[in-house]
Amino acid sequence: MLNEIRYQFSSASVANRFLNELKHWSKAEVKAKLFKASNSVSVSYEYEVGKFDYTCSDLDDLASQHDGTEI
Repeated sequence: MLNEIRYQFSSASVANRFLNELKHWSKAEVKAKLFKASNSVSVSYEYEVGKFDYTCSDLDDLASQHDGTEI
């Protein structure tokens, strides 16, 4: 099943740092792109239904390290 999460950051440069970090992220295979404004990032990934998936939590933690919030 496909899951999509969007994060907002304080500036475009911080959003781009988050985006670049996801390009080399080893925890899960995700697709990320800038969303609407240049300070927002949309992240999507596939997860297996019926199994607990830590990807969302890991993404929230990473975004938090960049002072990002889910929108």
